[in-house]
Amino acid sequence: MQTLDMADIELREMNATLHAQAENTNQTAWEIKNPRGAHAIACGLDAPIEVTVKGSTGYYCGGMNKQATINIKGSAGPGVAENMMSGTVVIEGDASQYAGATGHGGLLVIKGNASSRCGISMKGIDIVVHGNIGHMSAFMAQSGNLVVCGDAGEALGDSLYEARLFVRGSVKSLGTDCVEKEMRPEHLEILADLLERSGADAKPEEFKRYGSARELYTFKIDNAY
Repeated sequence: MQTLDMADIELREMNATLHAQAENTNQTAWEIKNPRGAHAIACGLDAPIEVTVKGSTGYYCGGMNKQATINIKGSAGPGVAENMMSGTVVIEGDASQYAGATGHGGLLVIKGNASSRCGISMKGIDIVVHGNIGHMSAFMAQSGNLVVCGDAGEALGDSLYEARLFVRGSVKSLGTDCVEKEMRPEHLEILADLLERSGADAKPEEFKRYGSARELYTFKIDNAY
């Protein structure tokens, strides 16, 4: 285990050390101590390493992640795992606004609650939230899966495309063009895999699926003002 203590080094030096790890590195386990809510911790990683952050983080922790596994032993500020490409980000606490925004791949696990706009414009990422999510989550979500083991706030899935939304609890309201859809066997299979991989204590049969009604795909003159 390699340890980087942010009480002794600057953020730039810490991230540069992680960025220097290559595909074939033998220094695969890293621990970051005293993060003190710093922004952009472990951003832009591109190596098969595991990073454990011992505390809460500020903006954009794990942003643009590729290959790495990032464990946050606290809560995360806005934009955690933003634009993630691959790898895994696990948050033991809560996540602030737009967690997983524009993510193209990988798995984001939030073991607490997520704030508003969780998964906004997601493009292939898988997001599993053990708790609740806030309003406007999955806004313009294009592809991927958002799993919510708790409740969802207002305007879920507003203007979404082909992302799949699974909610175990209640939904305060659905956004424009978002509707409840049939839960078919293939969806139960996808959901079971995500629940297992994220360590969520829930059964696929307890969820409802939501998706696009596809009414916004084609221009309609009646919608023009």
